[in-house]
Amino acid sequence: MTEVDAGWAPLVERWRDGDAGAALVRFVDARLTQGAVVYPAQPLRALCWTPREAVRVVILGQDPYHGAGQAEGLAFSVPDGVAMPPSLRNVLAEWQRDLRQPMPASGHLGAWARAGVLLLNAVLTVEDGAPGSHAGRGWEALTDAVVAELARHDDPIAFLLWGAHAQAKRRLIDGGSGRHLVLQCNHPSPLSARRGPTPFVGCAHFAHAAAYLGVHGRPVDWALPAG
Repeated sequence: MTEVDAGWAPLVERWRDGDAGAALVRFVDARLTQGAVVYPAQPLRALCWTPREAVRVVILGQDPYHGAGQAEGLAFSVPDGVAMPPSLRNVLAEWQRDLRQPMPASGHLGAWARAGVLLLNAVLTVEDGAPGSHAGRGWEALTDAVVAELARHDDPIAFLLWGAHAQAKRRLIDGGSGRHLVLQCNHPSPLSARRGPTPFVGCAHFAHAAAYLGVHGRPVDWALPAG
């Protein structure tokens, strides 16, 4: 697995040494031995590229893309040169509408990760063509711990919870103290993006997060390399 930033290392090591981490490793190793194709190659990349102390926004999704060459360890992001999946097109359309940004050259969101946006899925691996195939196998213990750790921050963070799997972590955030901004809506997948009662399309999460962080003196550079 990808090495992580030093600020995340103790948390990841506790997970790896615990029952959930050990079970996940055994499961993935067994599936690889059985011939399964597992994505991405670097499931912990988000914890490498976005240091714990730098997090200003958490975008929380479900699990990685399950097509060849798409997932890269950053939620919703794809490598340069890879066609944008429909969920990502919806994400970037909302970003353009909210923040008046030009269409980026690619669907790679590394610039956001470097700017303090933690692009995290609830589950960090998946098998080829099988969405949700690694749910309930141990990743959730790690991603719960990440969200709970960030919720303890004194500095305000905007949590964007997209879809039911992400919203299941709402219980971990700030205990209702209001220290952080928590925004919830449907997943940006075309299957749910326009569905009520909280459609993704038109949710204005980027605008709300930008305004909130600006007021608190923690602005994020949301720019992506333009096409």
